[in-house]
Amino acid sequence: MKLLVIGGGGREHAVVKALKKNKSVEKIWCLPGNGGIARDAECFPVKATDLDGIVAFARERRPDFAVVTPDDPLCLGLVDRLEAIGIPCFGPRADAAVIEGSKVFSKRLMQKYGIPTAEARCFSDPPSALSYLKTCEYPTVIKADGLALGKGAVIVNTFAEAQTVIDDMMVKKVFGESGNTVLIEEFLTGPEVSVLSFTDGKTIVPMVSSMDHKRARDHDEGLNTGGMGTVAPNPYYTPEIAKVCMETIFLPTVRAMNEEGRTFRGCLYFGLMLTPKGPKVIEYNCRFGDPETQVVLPLLESDLLTVMRACREGTLNEEAVKFSSGAACCVVLASDGYPQKYQTGYEITLPETQNGEEIYVAGARLAEGKLLTSGGRVLGAVGTADTLEEAVERAYALAGRIRFENAYMRRDIGKRALKALHS
Repeated sequence: MKLLVIGGGGREHAVVKALKKNKSVEKIWCLPGNGGIARDAECFPVKATDLDGIVAFARERRPDFAVVTPDDPLCLGLVDRLEAIGIPCFGPRADAAVIEGSKVFSKRLMQKYGIPTAEARCFSDPPSALSYLKTCEYPTVIKADGLALGKGAVIVNTFAEAQTVIDDMMVKKVFGESGNTVLIEEFLTGPEVSVLSFTDGKTIVPMVSSMDHKRARDHDEGLNTGGMGTVAPNPYYTPEIAKVCMETIFLPTVRAMNEEGRTFRGCLYFGLMLTPKGPKVIEYNCRFGDPETQVVLPLLESDLLTVMRACREGTLNEEAVKFSSGAACCVVLASDGYPQKYQTGYEITLPETQNGEEIYVAGARLAEGKLLTSGGRVLGAVGTADTLEEAVERAYALAGRIRFENAYMRRDIGKRALKALHS
């Protein structure tokens, strides 16, 4: 089989490596890919948002199956366009991808179908939003309606902070059209859990739970980032909580989307908060998370391509999707200064990986045979093992053997999870 993978980050590198394990795969094209992915797939410089370019490429190369992973092309309707020219895809159509593309849509969906979530109100003009914010308890959360590179949700502690955020989102348009409408949402407390799931619109199969580390610096300090590391499974997500989530959140969401005529097929991501009143949805994503994918897929024992095709064909109930009972840890090596200003263009020296180790490249390019840094998050060093302690140790040992100038990583990935395991 010949496959087409859309995207160019560490998540896509993890997907490509997992797909390569299927012996029927003879070719993988990745658009645009990156310098690390180029070692595992043939990359072409077509942006993930260049739908015309991707469709033209697919018409010419005729892949047997396509995997669309980033949010932007999913929400823009890339799956619809590829399917229209006869290319079967893993990923939701645009009418289902709206579950991530519009926070207002997803909030109203949850409210309509009784899916547990934070109380929230929607506003489309700054004066109304500010008037409501004067009555709020703080902290509270302000969310831009549309996609905002994972930065569209801001916790504010005072009305003055809220004024600034409303001005940024709705007046200055720092997130473009995504800030035309905002949600003002109740602030929830409790451990956060990420649960990716496979679904064909009828059956839903949750993957191994994970815990992300969003802040740039140790002890969860510093600015929010795309993610500085992840561990799986999340120790707070017990079998009892998993059962509650299946009954009150996962299955009801799939059914709600069907009721709305927006059947979701692909990877549905649940961002959860385990509150004192039970698990609640913080957000939905319409695709694999990054860097959650980098710890979940190494634990997948089933064949990824087979599962993806079952999601598309509506036969997921016929597949026994298996995950390892072990653990995984991903430590992100970033360019120092990320997520603000940082230097790029430094040569990366990668070691040979050993059993239980993986390197997923995110922000790097090839130049004259050399791998050079080209982004904020450069790569993820992943360790898998029987226990979380061993997985964390293995990930940091691997990270310590990777070399590039300006490298920075958090030193406490997994620490909170280990503390929870032993408490």
